[in-house]
Amino acid sequence: MAIRDEDIIEISVPPMNRMERAYVQEVLRGFGTTMFRHFFSSFGQGKTSRSMQYPEVRREHLSVEEGGLHAPNFRGVHRLNRDEAGRVKCVACMMCPTICPANCIHIEAAEPWDDREKYPAKFEIDELRCIFCGMCEEACPVDAIELTPEYDLVGLSRQEMVFDKEKLLSIYDITIDKKPM
Repeated sequence: MAIRDEDIIEISVPPMNRMERAYVQEVLRGFGTTMFRHFFSSFGQGKTSRSMQYPEVRREHLSVEEGGLHAPNFRGVHRLNRDEAGRVKCVACMMCPTICPANCIHIEAAEPWDDREKYPAKFEIDELRCIFCGMCEEACPVDAIELTPEYDLVGLSRQEMVFDKEKLLSIYDITIDKKPM
């Protein structure tokens, strides 16, 4: 099927003048948007900036609306919880390393205790690989692993950032009074 001549519409684009060819008017319009809408609205009540002056201002000092520690979506450093006897609460069910999208949790199970089928002889989390998604916390059937409100993660080497069972339990001892989300 051929296209008829009366179905063809010719559109002529008017030529641009020098100002339009240099895009000066559009560049100035973009600067106006940036300067007036974004720059001046960041002062006073209409604050759009979400940055804070760390370490002078910390998350503990912010409200929930500003992204403070009690915001429902905040996740910090991991901890391993203890049971009533003071032992590690983990039963080495391998749910957390299975569900972890970053593959940063490694567990080796050990021989059974008298009241459990197994427990973790080795429990490691590579905090540099972790994306702090909270899936390990959700997958744990005994609530052995939790994400704390602590966020000051410092290490001088990569090996320092691989948290073993003892370090995760020590974080529990430090954060026992701080309830995770």
